[in-house]
Amino acid sequence: MGDKCDDLKSRIFPFLCWVGELKKAEVLRADLVAGITVALVLIPQSMAYAQLAGLPPYYGLYASFLPGIIAALFGSSRQLATGPVAVVSLMTASALEPIAGANPELYLAYAIMLALMVGVFQIALGLLRLGVLVNFLSHPVVIGFTNAAAIIIGTSQLGKLFGVSVEKAEHTYETVFNTIVESFNSTHMETMLMAIVALSIMIAMKRWTPRAPNVLTAVVVTTLISWLVGFKDMGGAVVGSIPTGLPPMSVPSLDFQTMGQLLSVTVAIAIIGFMEAISIAKAMAAKTRQRLDANQELVGQGLSNLASSFSHGYAVSGSFSRSAVNISAGARTGFSAVVTGVVVGITLLWLTPLLFHLPQATLAAVIIMAVINLVKIEPIKHAWKVQRHDATVSIATFVLTIIWAPHLDKGIMVGVLLSLMLFLYRSMAPRVAVLSRDPDGTLRDAEVRKLETCRNISLIRFDGSLYFANTGYFEDKILERVALKPDLRFVIIDAEGINEIDATGEEMLGHLAQRLDEAGIELLIARAKKQLWDTFERTGLMERLGREHVFALRTQAFNYAWDKLGDNHAETCPLRVPRLAEAEG
Repeated sequence: MGDKCDDLKSRIFPFLCWVGELKKAEVLRADLVAGITVALVLIPQSMAYAQLAGLPPYYGLYASFLPGIIAALFGSSRQLATGPVAVVSLMTASALEPIAGANPELYLAYAIMLALMVGVFQIALGLLRLGVLVNFLSHPVVIGFTNAAAIIIGTSQLGKLFGVSVEKAEHTYETVFNTIVESFNSTHMETMLMAIVALSIMIAMKRWTPRAPNVLTAVVVTTLISWLVGFKDMGGAVVGSIPTGLPPMSVPSLDFQTMGQLLSVTVAIAIIGFMEAISIAKAMAAKTRQRLDANQELVGQGLSNLASSFSHGYAVSGSFSRSAVNISAGARTGFSAVVTGVVVGITLLWLTPLLFHLPQATLAAVIIMAVINLVKIEPIKHAWKVQRHDATVSIATFVLTIIWAPHLDKGIMVGVLLSLMLFLYRSMAPRVAVLSRDPDGTLRDAEVRKLETCRNISLIRFDGSLYFANTGYFEDKILERVALKPDLRFVIIDAEGINEIDATGEEMLGHLAQRLDEAGIELLIARAKKQLWDTFERTGLMERLGREHVFALRTQAFNYAWDKLGDNHAETCPLRVPRLAEAEG
């Protein structure tokens, strides 16, 4: 790739980095095979996900035609497969049902408009190089939300599995409960049997023939059965007529009042969708050793959503499962996504009549199989071992998302706020350790290691940046040590753990030094990093502290204090370096 992928033209048109490689027969062949393979998975999946989004199944095909091609041409990942995905489909439905659920035409118009809003937001983030904002959505929040979404998605398909329907309640869990009750009373047996056949085929093939297209096989077999036995005439729900032809191209109509209502969910879909895309893109880039630009990927995903909106599709994202299929099938460049889009286009032009008898129960089974792998308890258990605050955020996000569904954006927003609050709480009270010399010669936490401390010198390490939220805590800890040691003459701050200091922290250090000086105690600072040193110089704090009180090494600070204390204090001080014989003893 080299220099040709680093020039301005290639940054604007990323496909120029790989299009020349298609001259190699083996690359072209690999991309053709991978593209067709992904299409065989995408076609039935996209129809199922469109239903999940509350749209007719063929709108999933519309959202699979151009968006994947555009994302591959203008994104930085070569193997990312973009199109309808489960979580974004669910979030689309949860956003639109409360405001347009009773009006199918309005619902469709809002779905198209929502895709436009998501696209514009993602492009803006990418062009402004603000991909870093995605980091505000922490891993625990994503894990909690994904688990909740998977359960909500799976249970939302129960009605289609059992052939029953109930009126939607205010909360999703109420709708699910009513569906289960209705299923006990009036299950449509033919529908349930069709769902069992579809699930059995996919589960069996996934176990014994994992490389074979299990979703496509289930679709073909159940569609044939449906046609042969007259499933539609038995009362079974089928996909029915699908308009033949490519999606119509038009400019989305805008309703600014509704756009205001959809703003929060737009942000949520844009960020959640991009996180799903970038995480699988990073994993593939690590494997293929290709360059990945997160901001360029945001632009590519944004343009794909614009393309979906202008071609009567709905919001899309990068897909974990189809990207995995793409790379395992041998995809080398983004041309594989172009091939996938062409196959979807061929399906829309000539093959849609074959999908008339496809049972809705099969599409529900496809969705359930797709989201089973999203339910993961192990990451939450692992988070509990690492940091219980993170596990708490994950569990809270999970519970609130379940309770507040279908308003999924509320669960995400509370999860983000909770994670930020807990981060702030942790940073407000960082670890403050009084250090003393361990028998092995190192300086350790005296309280933890039960070490003797010096009555005249207190060495204190602060593990965190010094800013407005924790300066009071830091000052209190210092004064607490002063109160405990009436003979204290020197306080040495080991500043190695302080990465940054703000105006409040700088002012506090100046006041603390003055306050200690009035009590006959000298404040010394050791191992300050360059950024602190520079701040001290700029603000004049270095002069107020006294240059002779700021040291590069702790040993220099010890020597300064020992010289002042006299009386061979260096030989008896617990902070001294022990002789080898003493250390071994």
